[in-house]
Amino acid sequence: MENIEIVRATTKDLLQLQHIGRETFSQTFSEINSEENMSKYLKESFSSEKLTEELSNELSQFYFAKLGNEVIGYMKLNTGAAQKENPDENALEIERIYVLQDFYGKKVGQLLYNKAIEVAKELAVDHVWLGVWEKNFRALAFYNKNGFVKFGQHEFVLGDDIQIDLLMKKALTD
Repeated sequence: MENIEIVRATTKDLLQLQHIGRETFSQTFSEINSEENMSKYLKESFSSEKLTEELSNELSQFYFAKLGNEVIGYMKLNTGAAQKENPDENALEIERIYVLQDFYGKKVGQLLYNKAIEVAKELAVDHVWLGVWEKNFRALAFYNKNGFVKFGQHEFVLGDDIQIDLLMKKALTD
């Protein structure tokens, strides 16, 4: 898809981030999780306070995928202590890549991912890693296609449901 821009989000983009975060997470997971668990997670994870804190963290970066003035996807990257696991490693965590369903299959996720790899190379990290829900088969296929391999797992809590995220990584050095 042409004319999609990947642009860095800042604290002034809080409302757009809140909207795209809630919308894409809902589209991706609401069919296979309870309404109560989804509501609790969306309220807590995308609150103005939490997102302001995340946007202000110098060890995290957010990027929007924009088509014209419309935000159609986003990504969150973490380094150092902002990483969810192994914060001392010379690594970049892709914490989130989400795209509106209307744009699935249009390479938006790939454009965001390519930006993550560009950032990782600029930072000269050894590897890129992420956690992906074991039941998110679309994302698992995407990361496998892009050369990620499983190296572990951890628990992810959605409301009162304890789920398993597979930890995957891709080495950037030989």
